[in-house]
This record gives sequence, C-alpha cells and structure tokens, in this order.
Amino acid sequence: TISQPLVVAFMLELLDPRPGDKILDVGSGSGWTTTLLAEIVTSNKQQEKKGKIIAIDIIPELVEFGKKNTEKYNFVEKGIVEFICADGSKGYQKEAPYDKILASASARELPKPWKEQLKIGGRIVTPIGSSIWLFIKKTPSFAKATAGKESEFEEIEYPGFAFVPLISEQ
Repeated sequence: TISQPLVVAFMLELLDPRPGDKILDVGSGSGWTTTLLAEIVTSNKQQEKKGKIIAIDIIPELVEFGKKNTEKYNFVEKGIVEFICADGSKGYQKEAPYDKILASASARELPKPWKEQLKIGGRIVTPIGSSIWLFIKKTPSFAKATAGKESEFEEIEYPGFAFVPLISEQ
C-alpha cells in the first residue's frame, strides 16, 4: 500500500531531509517516497557531499517494483539510491551511520538497530501503533546533563494514524 500523500508530506516535513543527507528508507515499497527523498538529497548540485538513500523492504517483489519505478529518474544508475531486500527492522549496518531514518510501516517499538545506526542529531520518523513518532538523537553532553530524566532521544508523538505493520523475520 501507499500512504496518503498528505501523510507522506507530513512525515517528510518531520524528517526534514536536506541536500547531502544519507537516509535509510524502511518499507520502501513502490519507491515513491524513495524517489522524493532522492530528489531532495541531490537538490543542491554544488554540494560536495552527495546524498544517498538506502531503500529497504523485506518483500522481494516490492524491492523490484520500487527499483523499476525509481530507475526512471536514473537515481539507481547515479548511485544515489540503493535497494536492499532485507528485514528493515534491523536497519542496514553496512551503510550506517544515517542522518535520517524514515519508516513507512508501523513497528511495536523503536527498533534498537535504528537507534544505533543514527548519527548524533539525526532524526527517525516512524509509525508506532496508531501514532507517527519523531525521535531526535541528542548530543552526548545533552543526554548526560539530563541523565536519569530522559533517554538519549527527544521523542514527539503525533497520534491518529493507521499504517500497515512492519514485517520482520522474527
């Protein structure tokens, strides 16, 4: 399934992708959001740091479908997008760390590998249950100053959404 365009726009606004970002796109499906992200991370042609999207899905047919749709824009050919058929709940360590992580399927909780594979100051936008969550990884000094009070992430919940579940290998 593809999320409603308004929901995708809201999630992208929370994610705040920038030119040069490396982003993990979990549950990439048709490649529609992957293509939008690829356009954003390469929008500054003078940028020295080339952006990259790692699109991951556990369903082989969706990986091929997404790749086919994204290839129309030469993002795969240019090395801007890479499609991976794997369990997205485990992230993709080979390309870590990421500036941003976006998930398009609902997890029961924030997967530990995503936390570990995110850069300091990075953002994760993911559905958990019937809410969209924004997680921002704090700097070590800020996390230390608030030790015992908060986690290493700032967490903001936006309730009232429905998503397909994140499928994992278990």
